[in-house]
Amino acid sequence: MSMAKLTLNGEEYEFPVVVGTENETGIDFSTLRARTGAIALDPGYGNTGSCLSTITFIDGEKGILRYRGYPIEEIAESASFEEVCYLLIYGHLPTDDELAGFVRELRLHTMIREEMKDFFKDFPMTAHPMMVLSAMLASLSAYYPSGSDDEEVDLNIIRLLAKAETIAAFSYKKSVGQPWVYPRNDLSYTENFLRMMFAVPAEPYVVSPVQARALNLLLMLHADHEQNCSTSTVRMVGSSQANLFAAIAAGVYALWGPLHGGANQKVIEMLRMIRADGGDYGKYVAMAKDKDSPFRLMGFGHRVYKNFDPRARILKKAADEVLGDLGVEDPLLEIAKNLERVALEDEFFVERKLYPNVDFYSGILYRAMGIPSNMFTVMFALGRLPGWISQWKEMREDPKAKIARPRQIYLGERTRPFAPRAARQAEPAPELTSA
Repeated sequence: MSMAKLTLNGEEYEFPVVVGTENETGIDFSTLRARTGAIALDPGYGNTGSCLSTITFIDGEKGILRYRGYPIEEIAESASFEEVCYLLIYGHLPTDDELAGFVRELRLHTMIREEMKDFFKDFPMTAHPMMVLSAMLASLSAYYPSGSDDEEVDLNIIRLLAKAETIAAFSYKKSVGQPWVYPRNDLSYTENFLRMMFAVPAEPYVVSPVQARALNLLLMLHADHEQNCSTSTVRMVGSSQANLFAAIAAGVYALWGPLHGGANQKVIEMLRMIRADGGDYGKYVAMAKDKDSPFRLMGFGHRVYKNFDPRARILKKAADEVLGDLGVEDPLLEIAKNLERVALEDEFFVERKLYPNVDFYSGILYRAMGIPSNMFTVMFALGRLPGWISQWKEMREDPKAKIARPRQIYLGERTRPFAPRAARQAEPAPELTSA
């Protein structure tokens, strides 16, 4: 085993070097504090490996994304979302019988308990669907045992995957004041969701095969992405042995932020702003290139991928096909295409690797499918569910897993005496404001 040397205050320490199957290299600092009294300071954990994992591999320099070793390009070409769920959670591609059994179980558990509908009724119509989704997922722990054995855990995994799409669709119906549409056991995961979203009781509704295929692709491409903000949140909450539903609900809240899952919604908001300003995309391209301008193009570039986002390449092709098949005419989509062309050809963007990313294309596709922008992050959460579950399950089954407990460097006041209240300088009381 190779070792890394650290010199601190004249003392030399050696720490083991860990090399992954794809030659990723890390220095095992798990004994750093115990041996040296010091900690490694890494705000945002961008240089810190929090776990050893067998689920997802990313090479940002080469634009590589693989689930359990399978390239995302091959998965996107021929897999179903249900297959990807099984692959991520159980570590191998399912046989025909395994997949049939898995799909059957998902379809049998899509219904939520009838009294849970009262929860939806108590939310105001203005409640964001992500808030509703997280609250409802957390509430599942009130109805189902936490699961101390593998059989119960597997059943809760099925329950979570199956009921999440029903809860998501119900949250949308609540936001637009429409009656709920109950799930059907004869439809695929994506078909069922689209029907619950867009069907109206007592009126015929046929799921568009084009939309179902597009949604299947979008969910698969978002299924896992290594140790990002929401995934790390799921692992951190789960490390306390909180139940699966609580850990996933926490992941939903982490995903809600505009710097994470909310990015595709920001893309559409940017396109709307450009359209409202006359549709002059060239003006905004110039602003993005001006270092003194605060404007930034949303949906361009990526923190991990330094050359291209492999998911974006797949979605770009799909977007062209889906928009053509659906016959969608949308002024926002025309602006988006012009921005895309500039970003791929303009030397300024090419040099800085500001290419359209997965958020750019997913926002366009969701809009073309009729899914409103306040549901974009919910769609992201549905796709990411199998990844969160697989990460939680891997951590749960790791005998060396510990409760997450990051350290800090304190920069506050040193020890000082506590002054009695009478001796403190009088300060004006804060003004009270009514809610």
